[in-house]
Amino acid sequence: QMQLIESGGGLVQGGGSLRLSCAASGRFFSRYAMGWFRQTPGKEREFVARISWSGISTYYADSVKGRFTISRDNAKNTVYLQMNSLKPEDTAVYYCAAARGPNYDPSSDSSANFGSWGQGTHVTVSS
Repeated sequence: QMQLIESGGGLVQGGGSLRLSCAASGRFFSRYAMGWFRQTPGKEREFVARISWSGISTYYADSVKGRFTISRDNAKNTVYLQMNSLKPEDTAVYYCAAARGPNYDPSSDSSANFGSWGQGTHVTVSS
C-alpha cells in the first residue's frame, strides 16, 4: 500500500483559499488515480474530487465544482487540492486516497474505489 501524508489544512475565513497537498511514498505513484474525500463528525466520508493517473481526467462533487481544482505532479509524487471561495460548509477533515490498484473503477466516486488513505488534514472555514 502507498503511504500518503496530507498537509495544508488550517483556519480560513469564508471566501478565502487553501491548497492541500498529499505526498505519496513509493515508486508507482504515477500509475494510480488519486482522490480527495472529506468527513465531518457523525457523517460518512464524502467524495470531493479525483484525478486519473495521467492527470488528464478530473471529476468533482457538485458541491465543489467550479471552486476546487485537483491536480498532480507525478515527478514529485504529489497530488493537490486547490480550494477557492471556501464556505463554512466546506469545514471537514480532508483525506487523500490512492486508487485500489487493478480493481479501480474509473466510473465510480465511491470511497470503496480507493485502497490507501492518509491521516487527514483539518480545514475550518469561518463565517
